[in-house]
Amino acid sequence: MTLVEPTLETIFAPDPPERLIGDRAYDSDPLDAQLAEQGIEMIAPHRRNRKKPKTQDGRQLRRYRRRWKVERLFAWLGNFRRLAIRYERHLENYLGFVHLSCILILLRYL
Repeated sequence: MTLVEPTLETIFAPDPPERLIGDRAYDSDPLDAQLAEQGIEMIAPHRRNRKKPKTQDGRQLRRYRRRWKVERLFAWLGNFRRLAIRYERHLENYLGFVHLSCILILLRYL
């Protein structure tokens, strides 16, 4: 939760994201209020030991359920040794290998 703000400050996109999806560790009312001031909607399932009333319903959590696709892609990219160790010094070469590995993953699961 403490790294959310520094991460949002280093975004490469011209506009801030509309939604931020996190796991149970990001269930915090102060964080929700802080992101709402910036116009960002925080989507995170509630912790099991939450004392305050729930703030999210099932509609928002449907987006959270699809989060596994992105995490699965990062896990598959970790199987490519050249990406995990980062032999390439130049960003263009490294990004080329990321694209190539994404193509290989796509072809493998078609």
